[in-house]
Amino acid sequence: MGAKTKIQWTDATWNPITGCTKISAGCQNCYAERFAERFRGVKGHPFESGFDLMLRHDRIQQPLLWRNSRMVFVNSMSDLFHKDVPEGYIEKVFDTMEKAFWHNFQVLTKRSDLMRDFVSKRYKMRNVPHNIWLGVSIEGRQVISRVDHLRDTPAFIRFLSMEPLIGPVGNINLNDIHWVIVGGESGCGARVMKHEWVTDIRDQCNNTGVAFFFKQWGGAQPKRNGRMLDGIEWSGFPAIPSVQPPLFSNTTS
Repeated sequence: MGAKTKIQWTDATWNPITGCTKISAGCQNCYAERFAERFRGVKGHPFESGFDLMLRHDRIQQPLLWRNSRMVFVNSMSDLFHKDVPEGYIEKVFDTMEKAFWHNFQVLTKRSDLMRDFVSKRYKMRNVPHNIWLGVSIEGRQVISRVDHLRDTPAFIRFLSMEPLIGPVGNINLNDIHWVIVGGESGCGARVMKHEWVTDIRDQCNNTGVAFFFKQWGGAQPKRNGRMLDGIEWSGFPAIPSVQPPLFSNTTS
């Protein structure tokens, strides 16, 4: 688990799975793949196998050791609902998220239909816990059906991550969506994100009362381009209930 992260909309990352395969245009310049492949073949490194899909059994219990409440991005280096991840392993990840109720877990996927089916089955007779947020990645109009899959998924908080945004999305049905994150692609070969694509999404969020978070403009030097949109930093978050962690002993903070 990463105790610190540069991702502005979360506090920490937890990767009980690493590695993935490309599924749509948004994956073309995957930052996680680029990072992992730098270490392929390096003996003893966590990414000795590069970006090959790996189940990290030793990390399943990690969030239970964190004393202070955190916003935790699940699988920043993978996709929990990759077709090659066994259902039983996904169950273990959800078991941990339920037990670690003092954290808020942000689960993000491009395999929106698989998430819908799994969550609908697991929570057929009970509500999804408030601390498990479910989201889908949307890079442009071509994958907008993922929003419908998300809407059909039982959840307390549903969110969209439009990063990298590489094309216009048009009108979005934001009913039962609680949060939208938008960001441009970064790094070498980053594709351009147009101002009007972002403001269109922002205005739709504002008109429907959906929290809007603008992460960055991206580009080869994303820090230089910043995250101001029309002179404002947009850092909206959905309303979340406050939960006190239990008393701990001999655990990390």
